[in-house]
Amino acid sequence: MNNEDLFQESKKVLVGGVNSPVRAISPYPFFVSRGEGARLYDEEGNSYIDYCQAFGALMLGHNHPSVRKAVLESLDKGWCFGAPTEGELEYAKFITQRVPNVDKIRCVNTGTEATMTAVRLARGFTERDKIIKIEGAFHGAHDSVLVKAGSGALTHSVPNSKGIPKDVTKNTILIPFNDLDSLEQALTDNKEEVAALITEPVMGNAGCILPKENYLNDAKKILSDHGSLLILDEVITGFRLAPGGAQEYYGVDADIVTMGKVVGGGFPIGVLGAREEIMDHLTPMGQVYNAGTYNGHPVSMVAGLATLRTIEEENVLEKVGQKGKKLRNGLSDVVEDLELGYQVQGVGPMFQVFFNDSPVWDLTSAKESDAEGFLNYCAGLRGSGVHIPPSQFECCFASHAHDDETLNISLERFGEALGEIKRR
Repeated sequence: MNNEDLFQESKKVLVGGVNSPVRAISPYPFFVSRGEGARLYDEEGNSYIDYCQAFGALMLGHNHPSVRKAVLESLDKGWCFGAPTEGELEYAKFITQRVPNVDKIRCVNTGTEATMTAVRLARGFTERDKIIKIEGAFHGAHDSVLVKAGSGALTHSVPNSKGIPKDVTKNTILIPFNDLDSLEQALTDNKEEVAALITEPVMGNAGCILPKENYLNDAKKILSDHGSLLILDEVITGFRLAPGGAQEYYGVDADIVTMGKVVGGGFPIGVLGAREEIMDHLTPMGQVYNAGTYNGHPVSMVAGLATLRTIEEENVLEKVGQKGKKLRNGLSDVVEDLELGYQVQGVGPMFQVFFNDSPVWDLTSAKESDAEGFLNYCAGLRGSGVHIPPSQFECCFASHAHDDETLNISLERFGEALGEIKRR
């Protein structure tokens, strides 16, 4: 079947024809038959240079041989045991030896589970109920953080989901990103009631919004002065900006860190970590409950470890950072030549073009962008064989598999798509 027919059939048995709202591309999505390196191939045989990379999960690109080999070897031994394995021990050693301020970790299955458990842990450790969340940040689809959320919640205009009782969100305080005065005020107004601020170091679910200079360090100091914790959600930035993630890249010390995406090598994963005195509040050592049949799943463990070892051995972070810089510089040149006035933002291998005439520092400025124009840009790129996340409020990712030829072809097609926008 072609893509349109597959979508029509899917709508009969899947809500909206998809299993996640960010996949709901108008008028219909393409259905992937396989991925290889920097490319996806759909059921019609079309090829796409992929800058979505499973929304950032595939730092090495699709179907990387080292990951595939590790997974196949693991499958030969069985794939689910409900008991500890040596693989999860080796995985935990690798993480804790490289990520600052992390003595111990707990492996779960998604970024959502990791942030949900991190919030629960912060509340249990501090014995406080309230948390502070950044407007437009996305920390997964659990109740206490699904308030003015980013990612699909922004794209589909559902920043506050139905089905969440007001009593659940009454303990969630919202402030803008990059606004230290608002943080100080929130903590002062809720004296000795705030367990933690949870924030992405780089907002990757409202586009790609960077922290202002010293923002993260200054936020940590303010929080510490009030006896509150900093939860750094590195589901996107973990092992992407530096071996120690954004903590290392920006020189900030988090109290609790969450990771996902890259650290699973494309398999379901969520990780939270902290210093021992905090982590030991989790069961079975403490009274903050977390459990899961698939926690530390053996296939995810070996896939993640193979990915992380390859990243280290092949100096991938430096290489993908250079690729991201090349794409951002090339896009900036195109935008300038076309006199569009758009903002090209990003860091490391992350990048985004904001259809906005001013720099974007928070949700308010992100929402001033021309989201409809951006969707036209996405459609133009898909038509030329380039796939990016279909939302102004997502982030694009370069991978280890994007070689110079692919980057050059991509920049030509980015230019063509933006040129078409200019002509409209």
